[in-house]
Amino acid sequence: MRTVFWEDNQLKMIDQRILPSRFEIVSFKDHKSVARAIKDMVVRGAPAIGAAAAFGLALAAYESVATSSRELLEDLQTASNTLKAARPTAVNLVWALDRAMGATKTKEERSADELRQLILDEAQCIADEDVEINKRMAEHGAALINDGDTVIHHCNTGALATVDWGTALGVIRTAHEQGKRIHVLVDETRPRLQGARLTAWELDQYGIPYEIISDNMSGYFLKAGKAQKVLFGADRVAANGDVANKIGTYMLSLAAYDNGVPAYSVVPTSTVDLSLEHGGLIPIEERDPEEVLGIQFHGERVAPIEAEARNIAFDITPHRLITGIVTENGVVYPPFEVNLRKAVLRK
Repeated sequence: MRTVFWEDNQLKMIDQRILPSRFEIVSFKDHKSVARAIKDMVVRGAPAIGAAAAFGLALAAYESVATSSRELLEDLQTASNTLKAARPTAVNLVWALDRAMGATKTKEERSADELRQLILDEAQCIADEDVEINKRMAEHGAALINDGDTVIHHCNTGALATVDWGTALGVIRTAHEQGKRIHVLVDETRPRLQGARLTAWELDQYGIPYEIISDNMSGYFLKAGKAQKVLFGADRVAANGDVANKIGTYMLSLAAYDNGVPAYSVVPTSTVDLSLEHGGLIPIEERDPEEVLGIQFHGERVAPIEAEARNIAFDITPHRLITGIVTENGVVYPPFEVNLRKAVLRK
């Protein structure tokens, strides 16, 4: 089933905070609760966040009591600003909302109810397209995976991070379904453990062999020649190919580069932000320190009760460390500042 979907005039999502111990679908009836769900990581992963936000805007359209198209568009702009503020790093959030709002341009002559349906239709289109784009990316990326490869994978980039199928994990899934024998080393991805909780859970569903490793073990496996590929997603890619992704991606990419192991970022072109010249311009989210301090070991809190912490959610991997960027329009290789633009603008 899909991670994010519209049913019974509500937005429904898999609650990713409680996997793998429980599988629950949660429902949302207003855009503010969707914004909180994005911030609190009920839903996560750039493509899934984008689709959720677009459906959140559709909820805002039906929440509004506006009777004229002009008044409705004003309410929608306010709701869009609320949703955009939920998480700053993932560009798909802004992209999806701008696309949904853009669908109303030159349509002001339509009634408010017609515009409401137009927003919902555009959100559904964004969700449906995401699935098809993921599958196209997966086909391109699977060609990079050899039979017998061990792949180090960071964070979660599977169906849970998208509407369905996945980006980097979607590549692994497709290669597996092609009959390639693949083993996955799953980085825990601290502090929220998306790898150990979510990626491992998905690999269980697909029947793909894996082992969970702590984030700081990746260097050992790369140096020992025990991994042949590194795959991860991205929450935003700058025009020069610098990648903003879950914290720890930079260190993993450094180790891969130092040991001559190819590292690929797998992203839809909607995640590429051509307006930003380099990764230093990407806003980086810092989350609640309690996500770090609240970690327990054998049921006991790890950190002293008086401890303080920093919780940087993303880091920037320079393009020089990345072998290629897999998109729905093919694998993009350096020079990224030239070839990424071609991939994004390709029709």
